[in-house]
Amino acid sequence: MRCASVMLKESDNLSAQPLLKLQGIRKTFPGVTALDGIDFDVHSSEVHALVGENGAGKSTLIKIIAGVHQPDAGTITWRGERVHIRDPQHAQSLGIAVIYQEPALCPDLSVVENILLGRLPCKCGIVQWGLARDIVTALFSELGVEIPLDALIMDLTPAQRQIVEIAKALSQNAQLLIMDEPTSALSETETERLFGIVKRLCERDVAVIYISHRLDEVFAIANRVTVLRDGHKMGTFNIHEVDHNKLVQLMVGRPLDQYYARPAGQRGVPLLTVRNLSLRNRFTDVSFTVHAGEVVGLAGLMGAGRSSIAQALFGIAPADEGEIEWQGEPIQIQTPADAMRVGIVYLPEDRQRQALVLPMSVRENLSLAILRQLARTGFVQRYAEEALAHEFVQRLRVQPPRI
Repeated sequence: MRCASVMLKESDNLSAQPLLKLQGIRKTFPGVTALDGIDFDVHSSEVHALVGENGAGKSTLIKIIAGVHQPDAGTITWRGERVHIRDPQHAQSLGIAVIYQEPALCPDLSVVENILLGRLPCKCGIVQWGLARDIVTALFSELGVEIPLDALIMDLTPAQRQIVEIAKALSQNAQLLIMDEPTSALSETETERLFGIVKRLCERDVAVIYISHRLDEVFAIANRVTVLRDGHKMGTFNIHEVDHNKLVQLMVGRPLDQYYARPAGQRGVPLLTVRNLSLRNRFTDVSFTVHAGEVVGLAGLMGAGRSSIAQALFGIAPADEGEIEWQGEPIQIQTPADAMRVGIVYLPEDRQRQALVLPMSVRENLSLAILRQLARTGFVQRYAEEALAHEFVQRLRVQPPRI
């Protein structure tokens, strides 16, 4: 994805005293050291990117800054004074705001109600809606955006919801804004618009911690970047001191050409063949072939039909027309069970709502699709579940707090 470059204050000219400084931060969970002696700081008007693989410790570090977790060791300094961030409310009172991947908004309330939730201007116990609308209008004007004030959050696009969260943070006088994968659901145009908003925030002396797996975005918007790997800090760099390959090597521990190494040899026989696949109001006349041993990408903007094609191939929303062949034989996919029977699986975009059962453990989620294979005399064998979970944790090199 092409990312527009945003000219921000050079990191060499940042103020001498950081807005936020963390020293020697350590955090452990049962069986896992999530952070081991992390030093990190961010200055006013700076965009400081935080990168690393899943399980590197980024989320834990952010939750410590936000008051969700308490560090086992280390110190936190805010505007030159040592602080103990007790909880999220304390972090908010200091001027720290977090925009998570999943917006923390009330879907049934309006834009105005969400931004000023708990702080609506009142007089004699009556909400002053005119004043509330003026406050939100001024915030949107400052950000250079327009969103219908009375629209319900559920009716907004992902990009608009993010803007509402940013406006909410500004209404609370946020001095540090933490953005966790902010562009994961945005188109290229929406991403560039978000970068423009970040630039305006920095012009107001707001500091931004920017977490992203998309390194092109990091180079487009950040002043500095810190790399975490397996709970350790691999380094902090001015953005012009590193390149894409260097960051990847620091993140994964080996050069980029080894990380994306392609085995030699010819591609295999056709596994999946799709001909003239169509689904009303979703996609039309789609044809392609996937061979054994190759990766085929489906590219397009949001709403172009990429996810709908994948869902049709998995039987979530079966196609109206067209043909599907598996290893040269025609098949009918009307349900997910039909797809799984031949060996097709689906990893959805929205993991929390469509892929995982959040109240259940890692072990229980991993075994859901193969319970019959793990059962004996009608009962699931826990030792088999645990062996499966440990195997995949090691193979995928992830570090969940618990299994």
